Amino acid sequence: MPNPFVIGSGPPGTNYTVMKKAFDEGWGAVIAKTVSLEADKVINVTPRYARLKVANGSPKGQIIGWENIELISDRPLETMLKEFKQLKEEYPNRILIASIMEEYNKAAWEELIDQVEQTGIDAIEINFSCPHGMPERKMGSAVGKDCALIEEISGWINAKATVPVWAKMTPNVTDITEPARVALKSGCEGIAAINTIESVMGINLTTLRPEPCVEGYSTPGGYSSKAVHPIALAKVMSIAKMMQADFSPEHSLSGIGGVETGGDAAEFILLGANTVQVCTGVMMHGYGHVKKLCSELKDFMRTHNFLSIEDFRGASLPYFTTHTELVRMQKEAIQQRKATRKGLASDKDWTGDGFVQETESMVSN
Repeated sequence: MPNPFVIGSGPPGTNYTVMKKAFDEGWGAVIAKTVSLEADKVINVTPRYARLKVANGSPKGQIIGWENIELISDRPLETMLKEFKQLKEEYPNRILIASIMEEYNKAAWEELIDQVEQTGIDAIEINFSCPHGMPERKMGSAVGKDCALIEEISGWINAKATVPVWAKMTPNVTDITEPARVALKSGCEGIAAINTIESVMGINLTTLRPEPCVEGYSTPGGYSSKAVHPIALAKVMSIAKMMQADFSPEHSLSGIGGVETGGDAAEFILLGANTVQVCTGVMMHGYGHVKKLCSELKDFMRTHNFLSIEDFRGASLPYFTTHTELVRMQKEAIQQRKATRKGLASDKDWTGDGFVQETESMVSN
């Protein structure tokens, strides 16, 4: 890959035209929108997106949250396969990854893998994580929330696949390291995290109907954009620490969630990610945004005298610990400095008059 920036599976990888645009603009890799054997079962609705803005809902406010109720690709599989093959013929040295999702059926998974591999794609991403649509068919996060299903289906997939396989994780679980560990133990070469967070964007206080509103109704969807970035960082950090402890360095990690700047990407890499995926960011800023991302990431590296991504990948992981350990370390530091701790020593020291100032005295940034 010429850079670590990957088009995340979704609308930015929905057909030949947009994937070609991504390669032409310089994206390091493209993950196509998720495909399945029976596209005729996939029926999308409109509107399918809703946005959260700052500035008290002002139409001109900055977008910080994005919800979608969009399903996987509704285009015939044969059409998508033809376009994968065309892209690999025209861009033989660029990385094209097929995102796949199927029902709980071994033969169906094997058939889908066989068909996508025949197009020459470079890798597969398993969609174990779409939070909405077709859970009754044991697809998407219905699998990603069930470690037993992950183990079984990953076993089928990795026994059949001849290209590297990433498992894309849902954040809608208590401990994301558990399904990630199972996927890796079942043969996957890498983990991608996170997919969108299950959400209800809001209620229109004029109509009293939920958003996005389709014929007066809605359904919970997947939340993305800037607002999910801190949550994604925490999930990726947890997975990276688990991988570092339990698996070889050959396994890879792709960070996803609210990436709009080179600094956002640097944070994922500092927490152990090898690559960084962008989906909603492309929908908001366009395919040319990759140039800004690359430039800002290079500026960060230059500032810290890093020559390559490997020079700083995972560099921030050692600085995470438990709250108990933070208390111990701070106590020792205070004793060593023989100085008063910044801020308040105990809850009894809070006052009403100086509450704001006292709060500020304990903020680190």
